[in-house]
Amino acid sequence: MAEESSANGAAPQAAPAIKMQVLAQFVRDMSFENLVAQKGLTGTEMQPDIQVGVSLDARKRTIDHQYDVITKFKITSKNKVTDETLFLMELEYGGVFLVEGVPDDQLHPFLLIECPRMLFPFIRRIISDVTHDGGFPPLNIDTVDFLQLYRQEMLRRAAASAPGTAAAN
Repeated sequence: MAEESSANGAAPQAAPAIKMQVLAQFVRDMSFENLVAQKGLTGTEMQPDIQVGVSLDARKRTIDHQYDVITKFKITSKNKVTDETLFLMELEYGGVFLVEGVPDDQLHPFLLIECPRMLFPFIRRIISDVTHDGGFPPLNIDTVDFLQLYRQEMLRRAAASAPGTAAAN
């Protein structure tokens, strides 16, 4: 077998190894409101319509190569028949990550795509447990496509900063 070499005759260099480690996970904030129980709604036909909103945030910590990544979920369940809200849930779930070997130009997408993917199974379990403990069937939310979410946000930011774009009032 022949050895591969680059154009200048030197052996190709291996890309630096990427290291990602979850150092901590935590619930930063959470609320759940069972409006069915609060309002005493009974006997009405219930056809839930569930909306899930997701937002992300990442920040550098004071320690080298460490980052906080926060995922925010806002879940609203309304009755399709009456349009009354059945429950509201908000969850901010965070992780502290050690990330090394990721080029600077790829760090932002890495933090907002790969890190939330690592946290998502834990978020799903919390949402399922809280909705069940709150008096509803357990809500097992669909897997979130964090890559698509990131792309949509980048397109939104590009459109918002495009010349001639008026700010919405």
